[in-house]
Amino acid sequence: MCRQHQRQQEQKVANIDNNLPQKGSLLKRFVTSMPKVEFHVHLEGTLEPVLVFTLARRNSIDLSQYFKHVNDLRSKYESFTSLNSFLQVYYRCASVLRTDRDFYDATMAYLSRVKKDNVVYAELFFDPQCHKQRGVSFETMADGILAAVDDAHHQLDIKCKLIPCFLRHLSEASAMDMWSEIFKYFQQHPEARDRIIGIGLDSAEQDNPPSKFYGVFWKIRHASKSVVGDMHIVAHAGEEGPSNYISQALDVLCSERIDHGVQCLSDDKLVQRLRDEHIPLTVCPLSNVKLGVFDTLKQHNLKRMLDLGLNVSIHSDDQPTLVDTLRRIISQ
Repeated sequence: MCRQHQRQQEQKVANIDNNLPQKGSLLKRFVTSMPKVEFHVHLEGTLEPVLVFTLARRNSIDLSQYFKHVNDLRSKYESFTSLNSFLQVYYRCASVLRTDRDFYDATMAYLSRVKKDNVVYAELFFDPQCHKQRGVSFETMADGILAAVDDAHHQLDIKCKLIPCFLRHLSEASAMDMWSEIFKYFQQHPEARDRIIGIGLDSAEQDNPPSKFYGVFWKIRHASKSVVGDMHIVAHAGEEGPSNYISQALDVLCSERIDHGVQCLSDDKLVQRLRDEHIPLTVCPLSNVKLGVFDTLKQHNLKRMLDLGLNVSIHSDDQPTLVDTLRRIISQ
């Protein structure tokens, strides 16, 4: 009787398992439904191919020498071999953003998309120098983005703050000029202080250490709080660059957060410091694989960073959605 009862119980368990949705379906539903925040995402990198071509037509921009059609661009999004190869496509796509309406549409498209994934809060990077080179004012960029942020808050119940970034492959003098324009915007738009919450540093790391930008970040740290409010400083470091770039970001720029930081594990003292000071690291595993920092997700050091007690959070960086990133990591 005991064996018969055991077989009956085993059959019940088997029937329950057979009636459950597939593991992948459960995982997708769980990851999609959980509330999420996105601390590391670039507006220009969220542009989907169809929107890129739509904005290009609107602004009479010919992309044919770079991308033959939407599917050609889509295929290039899947064939990056390094950060530099990605940035070439990134900046060409960003060139279609010219008017406040363009920046509005790009921002609203991103926020509408991630709302479906239950992202409740996002901190959105954008690269004003990239657009200033084409004659686009910071006011045009900020007005368009902030209008979309406001509409998304009221229409979609999603909150978003902005962090303009300096491009590290450009000179510090260029960053200084950009900061002057940003500061002027704050003077003219005091209501922006609660929505533009920080300044970041991004773009290609190689041969562009954080120390290159000591002067401009010193100026930002000493800017009048009555004008800029509590201006936070964050920096991309230790993605493809060495671990001492992370130390420079902390010590020279006084960065409060490290965006990426995966190279920290090569320096035990740095790891201890990051752990002891609870410094946030916004890690983007899927992006790291796509850009060749790691060959596969299984080789990524995310788990090691977590095991060491580092203050790590997971984000998308650019094209992949946060849900895609989380689902693929969990499935590993």
